[in-house]
Amino acid sequence: MQKQWWKAIGPGLIWAAAAIGVSHLVQSTRAGANYGFQLIIVVLLANLFKYPFFQFGPRYAIASGESLIAGYRRMGKWVVYLFLILTIATMFTILAAVTSVTVGIIGSVLPFSLSYLQFTIILLLICALIILIGHYKTLDRLIKFVIIVLSLSTITALVASFTTTGTMVVREDVPFVWNTTNISFLVALVGWMPSAIDISVWNSLWTIAKIKESGYKPSLKESMLDFNIGYFTTVFFALAFLGLGAMVMYNSGEIFATGGVAFSKQLLSLYTKTIGGWSYWIIAVAAIATMFSTTLTVLDAYPRVLNSVVDTLKPENTKSTSYTKLNLLWMIVLAAGAVLLIFQFSDKMKLLVDIATTLSFITAPVIGFLNLKAITAKHVPDKYKPGRFLMVLSWVGLIVLTTFALYFLWIRFV
Repeated sequence: MQKQWWKAIGPGLIWAAAAIGVSHLVQSTRAGANYGFQLIIVVLLANLFKYPFFQFGPRYAIASGESLIAGYRRMGKWVVYLFLILTIATMFTILAAVTSVTVGIIGSVLPFSLSYLQFTIILLLICALIILIGHYKTLDRLIKFVIIVLSLSTITALVASFTTTGTMVVREDVPFVWNTTNISFLVALVGWMPSAIDISVWNSLWTIAKIKESGYKPSLKESMLDFNIGYFTTVFFALAFLGLGAMVMYNSGEIFATGGVAFSKQLLSLYTKTIGGWSYWIIAVAAIATMFSTTLTVLDAYPRVLNSVVDTLKPENTKSTSYTKLNLLWMIVLAAGAVLLIFQFSDKMKLLVDIATTLSFITAPVIGFLNLKAITAKHVPDKYKPGRFLMVLSWVGLIVLTTFALYFLWIRFV
């Protein structure tokens, strides 16, 4: 039984590796640095209201043996086209944002004499090679290792920040003011907290890939355990990075730089000033592990999504194209678009991140509703459908996310 349980573990951790990235290292840290502990409730509510829509990814895959994209196709081709439009609208910005942060962190730690753009291209090539050569198996094994390294280093840093007074400035909280600037930051924070709802689709694809790779189909209970381990891991890290930002940077007098490398150097410098020089490599390893795993999983996920969309939309008698060739094609297109965006925003990393997270926030209610429709469809056996609590939470989440998105659009453009 224990061996079977271990066979089911994988997609949830890969999901966590995709989620724990910009939203945690950058946005959660900024939340703590700018507002202290005041936004903890926002982080917790974001994770609560989005939980059902992420969970429906692996739940649907186990229930139907197909991905959420196939579930969308059952609602009509127009739904798949809508999802494709939303994917294309966000995928270049999302990859550019996570890659920009990754390059910034690695570039601030390792003394390479490469330009930002050269470093970006090399990083994307390395990630592409790992994915193309190893496929799902390599990704699965590598992410488990990264999560362990990330957990140990982050916990060490968090404990140190609470037990070291150092140069921390203790001052009363500055009350949160509901103005356009702060609301825009809340939208950017919640947009990727714990991540964009799009990655529920990725999780369904990883679940199918895991079944094919291992030859073992887990039960719903085993799959939900895998997902919950990954999901609550992301909640812990969101609170951990917010706590680090609050303990180390809040009211320190420092102003965040806008460039990737400058921001990363500042981040690591502030930690080591407060916690101690001995913590530099712990923080650096945590940051690099966080962002490298995110870049890797994002570059793996979008080609899977695009391949699945093509397979779903093409006529049944159409000859299939090699999966590897299609993967390579999508990676080239995706990487090229991301590189162009990074070239334009190389010195404006925070702006790029905020654009990506805001786009994800605005599209979240749409993807969430589609996921709910898929898991409650007639062809899904009743035993796999969500219970009353999840259904209520889903509708409350949709109402909250939709209302907040419309309110944000209103104050920004009306």
